[in-house]
Amino acid sequence: MAKVRGAVVVENEVCKGCNLCVVACPQDVLSLNKEVNSKGYHYSYMMNPEACTGCTNCAMVCPDNCITVYRVKQANVA
Repeated sequence: MAKVRGAVVVENEVCKGCNLCVVACPQDVLSLNKEVNSKGYHYSYMMNPEACTGCTNCAMVCPDNCITVYRVKQANVA
């Protein structure tokens, strides 16, 4: 069975740093950045990208709809 890797893309200027996506992530992939966007919010980013499975929990709970999740199947190497 192929392993699925995910990638989370956050629109930094739209993110208000509500932290809901960070809490919703079962793999502890997301975190709030120490830097701020132009509006002064600490935006979300992938702190641990290799752990992302592409489950889309973060995108489903985002009230600002600023998260897009991509999934890529990786072939098993034997």
